[in-house]
Amino acid sequence: MDITINTPALLFPAISLIMLAYTNRFLALANVIRNLHDRYKGREPKEAALLHAQIKNLKFRLRLIKNMQIFGVLSFTLAIVSMYFIYREQMDIAEFTFASALILFCFSLFLSLLELVNSTRSLDIELSDMAGMEDSILDYLKKMIK
Repeated sequence: MDITINTPALLFPAISLIMLAYTNRFLALANVIRNLHDRYKGREPKEAALLHAQIKNLKFRLRLIKNMQIFGVLSFTLAIVSMYFIYREQMDIAEFTFASALILFCFSLFLSLLELVNSTRSLDIELSDMAGMEDSILDYLKKMIK
């Protein structure tokens, strides 16, 4: 496969946009953690288990977001390195670094998917203390009709 200097440059807007999305996730998660910290200070004993589950989930999500950003930055860096080797006409190294950039970008997206799945689990934990959440939607609708 022949790649030109424009080929790795195609990753720049994609990586930039995904890094912006990751930063927004991080900022939203930081806000949730600050609110949870305030709740933790004034908690009631029955709320302790719920808060513990939330804290555990949030720590895992923070690690995921950190790793998503690391893989995104490494992907961006390898795309730049690939452009340098294309400029130097060292195509074997350029192709290897570009392929590595694509693989790291895929890892970053996979971690993003894991974080998304885990964030819905976080909402489930938050809603678990509400009455009737253990019922299915059909059970809930049946109760409403009666």
